[in-house]
Amino acid sequence: MQVFLDQVWTARWPLWDGFLLTIEIAAAAIACGTVLGCIVGIQLVFAPTLVRFPFRVYVDVMRGTPLLVLILAAFYIPSVAGLNLSATQAGILALTLFAGAHIGELLRGSLQAIPPGQAEAARSIGLTFPQMLAYVLLPQALRSALPPWINTGVELIKGSSLLSMIGVGELLLKTQEVIGRTFMTIEFYVFAGCLYLITNILLDQVGKTVERYAGGRS
Repeated sequence: MQVFLDQVWTARWPLWDGFLLTIEIAAAAIACGTVLGCIVGIQLVFAPTLVRFPFRVYVDVMRGTPLLVLILAAFYIPSVAGLNLSATQAGILALTLFAGAHIGELLRGSLQAIPPGQAEAARSIGLTFPQMLAYVLLPQALRSALPPWINTGVELIKGSSLLSMIGVGELLLKTQEVIGRTFMTIEFYVFAGCLYLITNILLDQVGKTVERYAGGRS
């Protein structure tokens, strides 16, 4: 154990840099994916059929495609089209598209679960459609979508480990580099797994706190 702790201390800065990059990538993907998901969810519920169709296709394709395939596609396809994305940018793009599809579907279900009388009451007092969305429908939909949104965030943190396949220096890749130097395979994989677990538990607790706060405000 002492030898392992010594190696952890020696490799503390590479592991810390990898851990921070994992958090940064996941946070960026969650933020961008939430914005994209809100747009997608609203279009799936309120847009005309012709406008809704491409969003429906996007959601079905993204949700039906393995995340690793999305990551590889985001890394290789833009270069073919002449866009030079770094591995980190490609990873964020893939995770954003993945999150946007899942959050869009969550929001669609939450919006459709709101009783029609809510929208009718909003129209009756003269609210425009954007006002009805902002003040009546979205607050209720987002509150009910919060628990599965937290689960999506957890999936993004875990899914970010796949970015090591395209050379992103996140936690898993840094762990593999340390293993290649120390040959302490099991110990460092367990250590990395514990970091992922702790991060996801903390995110889950934050989500529950926000959910309780939002429930108290409802």
